[in-house]
Amino acid sequence: MPENYYKLLEKIQAVDFVLVDLTLYLDTHPDDLEAIKQFNQKSYESRQLKAEFERQFGPLLQYGLSYSSYPWNWKDAPWPWQV
Repeated sequence: MPENYYKLLEKIQAVDFVLVDLTLYLDTHPDDLEAIKQFNQKSYESRQLKAEFERQFGPLLQYGLSYSSYPWNWKDAPWPWQV
């Protein structure tokens, strides 16, 4: 796999970790406007990174959360969870 594959996947993982952490924080601090702003910004960033990953390397998420190009490209490995 190209080096950018791993770099982009690592960025996605880092942003999604921040989202998990912010979710836990916001569960106990639901009125923290700055945390909500951070959550929304990181959520947007996560969607952008995932879209870029899929443009370059194919589907990232299953269950209808990612589109497939033609021909069906879910058969192409390795999948992100395999690396």
